[in-house]
This record gives sequence, structure tokens and C-alpha cells, in this order.
Amino acid sequence: MSSINPKVAFKNLNKIRKEEKKKRKEQKLLKAAVEYVKDSKEVEKQRDDFEDNGDGKVTPSRFPLYTVSIAVPGSILDNAQTLELRTYLAGQVARAACIYRIDEVIVFDDGSTQQDGVHRPSENSCIQFAKLLQYLECPQYLRKYLFPMHNDLRYAGLLNPLDAPHHLRQSDVFPYREGVVSNQPVKKGKGSLVNVGLLKNVCVDKILTPGVRVTVKLLSQKEETKKMYGSVVPPSQPRTELGVYWGYDVRITKSFSDIFTKSPYKEGYDFTIGTSDKGSPIQESDDSQFTNFKHMLVVFGGLDGLESALECDESLTVSDVSLLFDKYLNTCPSQGSRTIRTEEAILISLAQITTKISKLHR
Repeated sequence: MSSINPKVAFKNLNKIRKEEKKKRKEQKLLKAAVEYVKDSKEVEKQRDDFEDNGDGKVTPSRFPLYTVSIAVPGSILDNAQTLELRTYLAGQVARAACIYRIDEVIVFDDGSTQQDGVHRPSENSCIQFAKLLQYLECPQYLRKYLFPMHNDLRYAGLLNPLDAPHHLRQSDVFPYREGVVSNQPVKKGKGSLVNVGLLKNVCVDKILTPGVRVTVKLLSQKEETKKMYGSVVPPSQPRTELGVYWGYDVRITKSFSDIFTKSPYKEGYDFTIGTSDKGSPIQESDDSQFTNFKHMLVVFGGLDGLESALECDESLTVSDVSLLFDKYLNTCPSQGSRTIRTEEAILISLAQITTKISKLHR
């Protein structure tokens, strides 16, 4: 009768215990994520969308998979007199984008900037605008690695924080974190180390270029463990799996037409909205169109409106700017002021548009 080797038995038992421990950690992280998500009003209404599989894991049964993009001219920064005011203006747009869960912010050159009566492009304003938007969207613990000292960011520290869900603190427990690939050396073939804002870097299974920003799904968050492990996932995964807003992307275009022709989505934008005081009142629009779309685009004009942006773009041959959009809307038809500033129009318009979307996507 053969006897079992004690060393082999202990090794097998230790392996089983490690697997069980790993499963318990994953279940704990998922439960913490569900509690975090339930604090959101939007997901609180959808708490019946979670299904218990009976194994301790919670899986979302459905979440809206549409995206909403906004396009804003960089020339609006030229209407601010000082660098402090330009910075604050960009902060207002970033806050609006975060509040209304915008997926993409496009900064375009509308060619309408004027200085001393001379017409000139607003390329420098677009770059500064985009840089400020990217800086504010980035979690605080990553900024010093991704944004070197620059005059455009001199007053960025005075802005109101976005306080987005992915701007996690060191003490926060959540299964996903944004990180930057560290240049810390690792053994050959052992992947990379990623700084995700914790006391220890996370080991991922992929070999990545140092300095690159990535989204990491954590497998362990206990600081007392010798190593922390995770895997690199698409930035969209926290939203598709848990319904959590995970920030916006920033894109710069050199012309008005590039907003539409250089979309990051393969099928482009299937529902476009232009905003203007010359458009039809949003209250009279057909609500059914706010349901059948995958990628919505809302375009805002600058000081001279979208009509001026059309005139400055030689590649567009249409004479009426409203023909470029599926809907051309006036989101504040009873305004008391002669003009509505772009940063104000963004808040007004998104409040009404997202209300229509949320009603029809329940």
C-alpha cells in the first residue's frame, strides 16, 4: 500500500488554500464596488439591474452603452482677459462634462478669433484648452508623472476638482484604478509595475512602455501582502461592467469639418445636434430621436456662433449650417440676456438633453 508523500500533500493543500483566498479577495472587491456604485443616484435607480449568480459574484445585467460627445471651440478662451480667467473658463467646461457624464470633449478651431481687428486662427487657444481639460480629467496622483511644468497649467491648481469616480484616494477600495507604468525594473518576462496611487505598485502581466497611462483591474488591495497584482483593461470596462462614469477623452481638430470626419468611432456619430439661438426650440423636438443612437454629438459655437465656423471652413460647401446636423436646437428660447456664453450654453443644453436621454433609456 503506497503512502502519500507529506511534502506533495502539503503543496497541494497550500495551492487549494491560495485559490480559495484569491476567490475571497475578488468577491470582497466586487461587493465593495457594488456598494460604491449604489451611492450614485443614477445607478441607485437601476439596482434591480444586478443579478446574483449564487457564487458571491455580482454581475450587471444591463447598462446603457451609448456615448455622448461635445465639441467646443478653443476660441472661447480668447474672450477671457487673463491667464487666470482662461484657466477658470476651461475648468467650468471640464466640470460640466463630468457632471453630465460626457465621454469625449472635442476642442475645435472655428477660425473666428480676432485680435486687434485681424482675423487669425485660434490654434494656441485650442492647445491650451485641451491641455487644461486633460489635466483636470487625470487623477491627482498621476498628474506629476504625466504633466510636466508648463505656463498653461500655472493656475490649474486653483480650479475646483472634478471629484470623478476614477479620482480615487489611497484609502478607497475599488476594483479598478487609473495608473501610470513605472520605470522600476522587473524580471524579464514578468510584466510591468504600475503606479495606481497606492503605497505599492501593482504587477501586471503585460510588458508596457514606462510613462503610459493605463486602466488596471486589481486582484488584491491589501497593503500587508508582499505584492499586489492586477491586469490592464480597456478604459471603458468600469462603465460597461459596473455602470461607473470613468472620465472623458479629449480630441483636438484643426477645422470645423474634422469634428465629423475624424470621429474615433468606426461608424461615426449617428445623432448630431447643433446649438444656436437660431435653432428650433428644444421643447418642440421629437423625443423619439433621443433613443435610437449609439454615439451622440453636441456641437457648441463660439462668440460668433456656428455660422461663423462654417464660413471659415473652406472644405464645407453647404450654405446653411443647420444642414450639417440631425437637429439644430435652441436650448434656451426665452433668454433674458442678448447673449449666452458658451460655458453657460453647455450647462443649459446638457441639462435638457441628458434629461431626455435618461427618460427614454430607462
